[in-house]
Amino acid sequence: MDTNTRDREAFRARGAAPAGNSFWSLVEKRSTMSELERVKTIRSGLPLDWASATKDAFRISSGAMSKMLGLSLATYERRRKDAKPLDASASERLDRIADVAKLAEDVFEDREEATRWLSTPNEALGGAIPLLHCDTEIGARQVRRILHALEWGGVV
Repeated sequence: MDTNTRDREAFRARGAAPAGNSFWSLVEKRSTMSELERVKTIRSGLPLDWASATKDAFRISSGAMSKMLGLSLATYERRRKDAKPLDASASERLDRIADVAKLAEDVFEDREEATRWLSTPNEALGGAIPLLHCDTEIGARQVRRILHALEWGGVV
């Protein structure tokens, strides 16, 4: 089974979950922070609640969430159980996801549509799901490029 197929299977449903508002509240909060504040927050570790809100908003499995954060499932579950913050690397990934989600919201002018687009396999990404493609900066840059193309009416 290829990675894109596994990623698609990791998504249980498309669209926003009722708890999705928590994720979008966090995105909005993050968008009001200066870069200096964001770096400080990333270095000190984002609360695992941010990961939980992201997981709920996009209805993804714990396995897919741990993969996005670059953590083993056991480490992700242990941090969740012990209410420990994420490390700087996982925190930076979540910040990157929030950045891309904010751009998607701005492009689509609708949170539900942004959530749906970020959760749907995209041919321009080789069939990858945009949200999961943001696990690296290069992948996030590709997703941003597609969003900008959609915003400006250009081609990818």
